[in-house]
Amino acid sequence: MRYNKLVRDKIPNIIMSKGSKAVIHKAGGKEYWIKLRTKLQEEVNEFLEESNKEELSDILEVIYAICDFKKINKKELEEIRRKKEKDRGSFGKRLILEEVKNG
Repeated sequence: MRYNKLVRDKIPNIIMSKGSKAVIHKAGGKEYWIKLRTKLQEEVNEFLEESNKEELSDILEVIYAICDFKKINKKELEEIRRKKEKDRGSFGKRLILEEVKNG
């Protein structure tokens, strides 16, 4: 079966431990960036279908990989998130903006 998708590092060993052969290659920078974005969309879609902690953790794993690839410090990312929360709020109040009326 053909996949052509980004997988976690231990997946080839798991496949081999089950008696199958994993044909793999290491993605270059451009391909890796494309596959990371595709994987993020895949994981978001899976979370939207399943809405469980495991799928949410998969999204976080892809976000961490994106941080590493783009050289984004995870602590700095959290600081940016906190600043936005302070300046603009979070989503805790569950507010839905229906309309903006002038005057």
